[in-house]
Amino acid sequence: MSALGKVVRAGVGRRRVQTLAVLLTVLTAVTASVLAAGLLIASRAPFDTAFAARRGAHLTAEYDPARSTEAQVAATARAAGVTASAGPYPVLSVSPRIGANTSGMPVGREMESLRIVGRAEPGGAVDALRLASGRWANGPGEVVLEARNAPLDVGDRLAFPDLPGGPSLTVVGLAESMTASADAWVPPATLARLAPSGARPGYQMLYRFHEAATDAQIGADRAVLAAAVPPGAITSAGSYLTVERAAEKSSATFVPFVVAFGALGLVMSVLVIAVVVGGSVSAATRRIGILKSLGFTPEQVVRAYLGQALIPASLGAPVGVLLANLLAVPVMGEAANAYGTGSLTIAPWVDLAVVAGALTAVAGAALVPALRGGRLRPVEALTTGRTPRAGRGRAVRALLGRLPLPRPVSLGLGGPFARPGRSATMIAAVLLGSVGVTFALGLTLSLNGIQDGMNRKSPGAVVVQAFGPPPAPVPGAAAPPVRQADPETISALVRAQPGTRRFFRTGQTKVAVAGLAGPTEVVAYTGDSSWGPYQMVAGSWFDGPGQVVVPGGFLTATGTRLGDTVTLTANGHQARVRIVGEAFATRQVILTDARSLDGLDARVIPESVEFDIDLALGTDQQSYLDALTLRLAPYGISAQPNRGGLSSMAASMDALAATLALMLVAVAGLGVLNTVLLDIRERIRDFGIHRALGMTPRQTVTMILTSVTGIGAVAGLAGIPIGIALHGYVVPQMGRAAGTTIPTADLAVYHGWVLAPLLLAGLLMAVGGALLPAGWAARMGTAVALRTE
Repeated sequence: MSALGKVVRAGVGRRRVQTLAVLLTVLTAVTASVLAAGLLIASRAPFDTAFAARRGAHLTAEYDPARSTEAQVAATARAAGVTASAGPYPVLSVSPRIGANTSGMPVGREMESLRIVGRAEPGGAVDALRLASGRWANGPGEVVLEARNAPLDVGDRLAFPDLPGGPSLTVVGLAESMTASADAWVPPATLARLAPSGARPGYQMLYRFHEAATDAQIGADRAVLAAAVPPGAITSAGSYLTVERAAEKSSATFVPFVVAFGALGLVMSVLVIAVVVGGSVSAATRRIGILKSLGFTPEQVVRAYLGQALIPASLGAPVGVLLANLLAVPVMGEAANAYGTGSLTIAPWVDLAVVAGALTAVAGAALVPALRGGRLRPVEALTTGRTPRAGRGRAVRALLGRLPLPRPVSLGLGGPFARPGRSATMIAAVLLGSVGVTFALGLTLSLNGIQDGMNRKSPGAVVVQAFGPPPAPVPGAAAPPVRQADPETISALVRAQPGTRRFFRTGQTKVAVAGLAGPTEVVAYTGDSSWGPYQMVAGSWFDGPGQVVVPGGFLTATGTRLGDTVTLTANGHQARVRIVGEAFATRQVILTDARSLDGLDARVIPESVEFDIDLALGTDQQSYLDALTLRLAPYGISAQPNRGGLSSMAASMDALAATLALMLVAVAGLGVLNTVLLDIRERIRDFGIHRALGMTPRQTVTMILTSVTGIGAVAGLAGIPIGIALHGYVVPQMGRAAGTTIPTADLAVYHGWVLAPLLLAGLLMAVGGALLPAGWAARMGTAVALRTE
């Protein structure tokens, strides 16, 4: 090993605290930065990867057979801008009933209308389907269901008793379409048997275009198709961008706060590394003089101190990459499971780019003090030693000495003024740690409030789903016959059940809204829902028919605002409703009184009907559940407790924020520890003199801790408003990424009981970092300290 290598290795091994500080700061910065960059790219990658691999359709169009012929529809494949197409496929929307199944669902119960497409094979030039389980439907009487929303499993049956001949279909497979082009697929010949008397299947075409990156381009492509067929022939056209935006929400929501932590970690890394290397140069002035007298050149000195910083940084960077990839697993997993892209990890090039950037930052931070050491002349270095320049902070320390304070306290308070540059760096480290803690605590409180708002979709203590789970079987008893129950029957049973305080029911249907592509979900409320509304962002909950409440995403997409009127369309009928409130919701939905839909002929999906029940004061929940389930048993359903809780995404965000905040606190504490340790080593003879003059070990600890209390208090207080401001910027950005507006109540989380412990955060970081070197100084013998050069 060369002489330079021995010097570097000895420096890394001897100054273990500085080495650990550099390692952890780089680890933190790399972890947060890889997460930020990786999740930013991954917010699009899962969808884009699967969309490209399976040749997803940019536009899924359906044509009216009464206004267009199959030949005219097929000719649209040659329209300007079309690069690939599939179809025409026959398509029908029918409402089956539950047949034989292994899921415990009541046989004969009506299901939601399914859009069934006649398709001979899962592959093709556009929208190649991925079989999640089972096989493709090749023969008559077989069907493949869309896997994400499949109500049944392979081997179960769908029945169509209302159609001629009463056909039934066996589920032979579950498949996934990138753009949800259908709810089910059957062979084309089978589809003809599912058409009601006098009805003709429509035509479905799947297209890919040369330009389809924006809504405007998709709109222009649709206009070209519409011009190629008779007017009114296109009955619906679904854009892939709608599906893509929904896919992006999961991981994109993480990005704003991870970017914030990444920036904090990177800045703190540069600061702490600069003070570590700078302190190493200052503390090793005599050592540098000796090295130069032995023949080391200025360049070798610079390389030695750069190496002492880069070696631990090179160890911390890969650990940070590994930790970032592990922390990203829950986020990536949600997107991967949704789109069948397998287990996703952060792109390797992101890992490499961040590591390279971090090591460059470390080298830049270490270069300035290393150059200062390289410029030192041997004679100057040997004669100066480690004694600080006289005069620094002398006036302040003299003033503090005249105050009626114990001498260890006044000495400690004056200590930071002897090294103002180093003290400023320590203030910055504690300040950033305080910012991280303040931000993380506010983020956690906001996420918990947001989750509470989400749980308001299903208020009350008890939930009954008209298409819900059956009651638990009684051992040894035959299963009772199941009867079909309408919502009014269930309402009567709930109302008659002792302990019911109040309840309402909801059901879902779909309507068309001007300005929105495709159908929009409507949640129709029956009964007084004023006691269980969604969390409101603005306006008020509806109090009668003709009023609707919508999320912020709806207002943005339609260009409307509170007080505006929109037109709902279904089955050729229209209804005008007024927007009275903006609700907190991440999905595109309209919330309204069921009477608002009168005249629309909009059919409520049977399996969507839900009863939300509030119990009278003093009612035992379990006893109520048992009694109501007994009443509902003949209808094959049961009452369930309302278990609103923390979603997996919110839990992942909480854990991630806590982890990153703790890492920032640890780095801030290490920065303080390293700085105090450097001060003690530089002033070790002073400590020996103090001990010789009668300073006790306890007074030594007091003096050292006092030297950081002022820094901790000031930096901690300064970090709180910055953390609050960061929270006020980042959390709304997260809401926008999720397609909603965060309620004001979930942003205003810094109450008195929250701020009280935050006021002590900086002080605790500073004191905690100084405890170990203070104990070391207190245990040092007087003779040892006086003999140390």
